[in-house]
Amino acid sequence: MQRFVLAAASAIATMSAPACAQELRIGFLNTTTGGGALIGKHMENGWKLGLEHQGFMKDADKLGGVATRIFYADDQVKTDVGVKEVEKFIKQDKVQIVAGVIWSNVMMAIQQQVFEAKVVMVGANAGPSPMAGPLCNPLNVSTAWANDDNHEAAGELVQREGVKTVVAMAPNYQAGKDSIAGFSRFYKGKIIETIYYKIGETDFQADLAKVRALKPDALFVFAPGAMGIAFVKQWSASGLGKEMKFYSAFSVDYVTLGAMGEAALGSIVPTMWNNDIANPKNEKFVKDYVAKFAHAPSNFAAQSYDAPGVIAAAVKKLGGKVDDAAALAKAMRTAPIDSVRGTLKFNFNGYPIQPFYKAVVAKGADGKLGLKIEGKIWERPDTMSEKCPADKRI
Repeated sequence: MQRFVLAAASAIATMSAPACAQELRIGFLNTTTGGGALIGKHMENGWKLGLEHQGFMKDADKLGGVATRIFYADDQVKTDVGVKEVEKFIKQDKVQIVAGVIWSNVMMAIQQQVFEAKVVMVGANAGPSPMAGPLCNPLNVSTAWANDDNHEAAGELVQREGVKTVVAMAPNYQAGKDSIAGFSRFYKGKIIETIYYKIGETDFQADLAKVRALKPDALFVFAPGAMGIAFVKQWSASGLGKEMKFYSAFSVDYVTLGAMGEAALGSIVPTMWNNDIANPKNEKFVKDYVAKFAHAPSNFAAQSYDAPGVIAAAVKKLGGKVDDAAALAKAMRTAPIDSVRGTLKFNFNGYPIQPFYKAVVAKGADGKLGLKIEGKIWERPDTMSEKCPADKRI
């Protein structure tokens, strides 16, 4: 009888005890092998510095006041690998958030399984246009952009600068198609020809010969990572820079500039971030990044750095409750965020509303190459948001 009473008392005590504190679990999908690893390294560096500035150094440390565990995976720029790794995040690691993701084709491949599992996506780079528009989802948040954003800004800039004819080039995958669509939306001159090349291409001699024969006033190129390095070097060697202007998006940046060297001089780049943006958050980010990693940060590092801040702000706003995916995503979109870009504001489709600037590659007073902002292009919501269904907007 005494044994029964003790057991009953123990059961009541267990029932009355407060529930165990929740744990935040995040899967960070990146690219750490192949040509995409150039971008992936900056993404990882920015992400980890962002975590550090939020007080997270290792698993079980707190992010936004909640003990957190982070899992990492490499998609190898392959959609099937990305799908497999995200399946592990969801089923085995039990994550509430999938973050990172460089490539739009990978994001398109994983988005359905993420959202069907009621997991939040925090994209730190990829922003495929369908996910900003007709496939927008209340569980999707981006600390980067919708794919069309930067390219739309490029089209507007080229139009403003009075360029009459253009040849446009991009890799043949989702982001490449979004690039050309975005550029074309605001450039009203004549696109003589659009050249789609295979993703991962490093030999552009035939394409450059075609550009020379077409004789446009300017060339617009989207060539991220190692593709951009190869292209700009071959562009410079061709001498075409003496015949036409060169505009690029996600091609000439602080990931690739060191390898490009003076071949990149004079390149015109639309960007939503640069290391000389004057606000305390950005100044601390740049200073600490250089001290920690011994190279200049890129926009890829900057937008990844902002992601832990967005997550932490949302978790704090919810009082540490992290298992309601809809509430967590909504809090990310609505909590005030002190960003390297200033105060980060989100559109109803989960993508930032942010300024874009014209930057030009030039030598600084120290003789080193860098991007110099020469003026603001605009600040506006992404165009694809107009196609986001009303019942998916937050």
